[in-house]
Amino acid sequence: MSAAAGAALLIAAGSAACGGGHDEPRASAAGAPAAECGQTTTARAGARQTRAMWIATVNNGDWPSRPGLPVAKQQAEYRHLLDVAEKLNFNTVYVQVRPAADAFYASHYEPWSRFLSGKPGADPGYDPLRFLITEAHKRGLQLHAWFNPYRAATQADPNKLAANSQTRLHPDWVHRYGGALWFDPGLPQVRDLAVRVVLDVVQHYDVDGVHMDDYFYPYPIAGKAFPDAATFKKYGAGYKNLGDWRRHNVDALIQDLHTRIHQAKGWVQFGVSPFGVWRNKSRDKAGSATAALQSYDDIYADSRTWVRKGWVDYIAPQLYWPVGFKAADYRTLVAWWAKQVAGTHVQLVIGQAAYQVGQPGAWKDPAELSRHVAIDAGYPQVGGEAFFSAHDLAQDRHGFATRLLRDHYSRPALAPVAGPGAPPAAPAELTAKNGRLAWKGTGAAAYAVYRAPAKSPACIAPDGRFLLKVVDGDAHTTSDKTAKPGHTYTYYVTALDSRRHESATTRGVQATAAHD
Repeated sequence: MSAAAGAALLIAAGSAACGGGHDEPRASAAGAPAAECGQTTTARAGARQTRAMWIATVNNGDWPSRPGLPVAKQQAEYRHLLDVAEKLNFNTVYVQVRPAADAFYASHYEPWSRFLSGKPGADPGYDPLRFLITEAHKRGLQLHAWFNPYRAATQADPNKLAANSQTRLHPDWVHRYGGALWFDPGLPQVRDLAVRVVLDVVQHYDVDGVHMDDYFYPYPIAGKAFPDAATFKKYGAGYKNLGDWRRHNVDALIQDLHTRIHQAKGWVQFGVSPFGVWRNKSRDKAGSATAALQSYDDIYADSRTWVRKGWVDYIAPQLYWPVGFKAADYRTLVAWWAKQVAGTHVQLVIGQAAYQVGQPGAWKDPAELSRHVAIDAGYPQVGGEAFFSAHDLAQDRHGFATRLLRDHYSRPALAPVAGPGAPPAAPAELTAKNGRLAWKGTGAAAYAVYRAPAKSPACIAPDGRFLLKVVDGDAHTTSDKTAKPGHTYTYYVTALDSRRHESATTRGVQATAAHD
């Protein structure tokens, strides 16, 4: 076996350094295994960050590449995208499961998506979301189900939709706008539908998070008002103007989702990726020094309030502009968002425009995104990055993704902890034999495998510098495919719960990688 394909691990002849154990647990006089390492340490600071990629399904943007593919081909394409994420040492995927009032899962409310089969409502022959989750978790990746709450269809003819589409069942809930169909966010029954759709997934699938992007009220079209005047007349009493009422409608959805998701499953994160400018300072002294469209005024998304009220677990503003861009400078906006999350429990993930690489101007330089991540590193409030989108990362135009891996992501990283809680029980009885690491599991959501220098002590704190990989909680064995032949290492394993709290380590075991 070549080193590239994975070097076998051989049992070391001696014990681990500093009083550590052998590859087999040390036995007491009575023949019982020695105690594992105690709950005495915490993870090394700075070892955790979100590294995410968006996988868009609307109009077959990232996956599947076109509608009507055989199931095996669909699944192979998705596995390839996850392989890209794994190669780049990412730890999270945001997968679009409800692009336009349709479903990539067995929904109790909406038809199967046409982006799967090419025909609205056609059963794809398997449960895509269950497959998506299983494959992500196999690789130690968290999966956040990405929903569009108010886009009803990407075209304006309801007759082209499935017979059980909510758009056809309730045409009075929908408006034509900009060549598409949009639910009216001012209708209580529309907000109720959005919440029920999300909870349907949270309750029936093992998702790690719920994710929404920047589509609430549609982006404005010059000279064309969104036709909700009748809804405002009916439900807008007590609001000074249309804008305040629309923002209330969006706020109500965000607050309700945050509450209901955590009531259903407390560990499931809820995050939103809003347009990157809340308000310009010229309009509001609390805004950023920018001159761009404003989410507060133009799409009625008061993202700053969501952070301040704690209605989201993470915020991922789309900062899709380069450093030095006059209207919306990247560096200026990172500083502004870092200030907004400071002192809150909201995690800040910066949305990055991988799709822009190669475009004219600053984007011609494939190092632009690497500069962005370097800027992020200067702000302790920034908890990671998310890249739009998977297809662009896979293409690696001009080597930009390879540069990110080299400059910033050369080692894996655990995702941030998702809320309070006690660490889980540690795994036990770690062994290295015949090229495999194996341990006794504890029913954890996942396990983190570490590879430290050979002379590391048998009991050691989890240290992000030595993280090798994260594996699914159903796995109690793995191999090291990057070990250098002839080199000896100390391995140890920790357990991770659904919130990514980490246990103490197993006792370290030493193993030497076989020569070719």
